[in-house]
Amino acid sequence: MLYQDRLKPWIVVNLLPNFQRVVMGRYRRWSDADGHVRILRQLIPTARLTIIFDPTD
Repeated sequence: MLYQDRLKPWIVVNLLPNFQRVVMGRYRRWSDADGHVRILRQLIPTARLTIIFDPTD
C-alpha cells in the first residue's frame, strides 16, 4: 500500500452487479467521505454507494 493511500483510509465504493466494485475516492476523514457520498447520490441516484474503512498493513 502506498504511503499516500495510508493517509486516506476511508473509501467511497460504488457497488456493481456480480460483486464488482468501483472506488470513487479516498478520504482522510469519514465526514469528508460522507459529504461526497451525499453529493454523488444527487448526481447518480441509481448508484449503490457505501463507505468502507481500509486499515493499513
